[in-house]
Amino acid sequence: MSCRRGRPELGGPPELYYDKNEARKYVRNSRMIDIQTKMAGRALELLDLPEDQPCYLLDIGCGTGLSGDYLSDEGHYWVGIDISPAMLDAALDRDTEGDLLLGDMGEGIPFKPGSFDGCISISAVQWLCNANKKSDIPAKRLYCFFSSLYSVLVRGARAVLQLYPENSEQLELITTQAIKAGFTGGVVVDYPNSAKAKKFYLCLFSGPSTFLPQGLNEVTDEEEAKGSTFTTERVRYKIARRGLVRKSREWVLEKKNRCRRQGREVRPDTKYTGRNRKPRF
Repeated sequence: MSCRRGRPELGGPPELYYDKNEARKYVRNSRMIDIQTKMAGRALELLDLPEDQPCYLLDIGCGTGLSGDYLSDEGHYWVGIDISPAMLDAALDRDTEGDLLLGDMGEGIPFKPGSFDGCISISAVQWLCNANKKSDIPAKRLYCFFSSLYSVLVRGARAVLQLYPENSEQLELITTQAIKAGFTGGVVVDYPNSAKAKKFYLCLFSGPSTFLPQGLNEVTDEEEAKGSTFTTERVRYKIARRGLVRKSREWVLEKKNRCRRQGREVRPDTKYTGRNRKPRF
């Protein structure tokens, strides 16, 4: 099996793997969009943020901004960091609402201490376990990542990192470096008995250890066949809502409502909202 069909991190550095072709898949492939959205929803659920309170969140390995879209839909502000210029270009083309930063998480998170109320990451952390050049030492890169992540979170905040560990040894390497950096917490496994729907979430606390959330256990036959997780009517509605035609009146109204939920000032809706302007004035 090739690396692209198996474990992509074994095929080389992420900035090369996630090229324009891969970025296009994350923008156009409905199944990828569906999976990324559901995992982002589950990660946000595990963050256990205060209800009805916008938070400032960090999205590590943000890619084309699919997980960030979910954060925006929930009324939060976010900053995304990714090592792939092609993925970030796709995020800019999609007009995502978060701020974007090109960077290597293995070299640390370049923000001031206590900047974020929480952090999520979808399918990114396992990339740090592979050495793409002689100077790369996975344990050191992981520690640099986790220690800087610990610093940029407010005390008591959580980080929920969805990952695909290659084996138990790799998972132990990751968790050991997180604990060494000061985090408490552990691994939450959803659908542990499912071959396709099984998902790992590293749930970390930047403060005293609290109750570790329970993993999800029940999965239907249909979800098992699709390899699906976190399927709720709420998420299905959000996915369907993103099917609005870009720049249409409905799309503009939805975006304005999202800004209002975030407490931003927005112009009142009128019959001219979303109407295309004539080329002359």
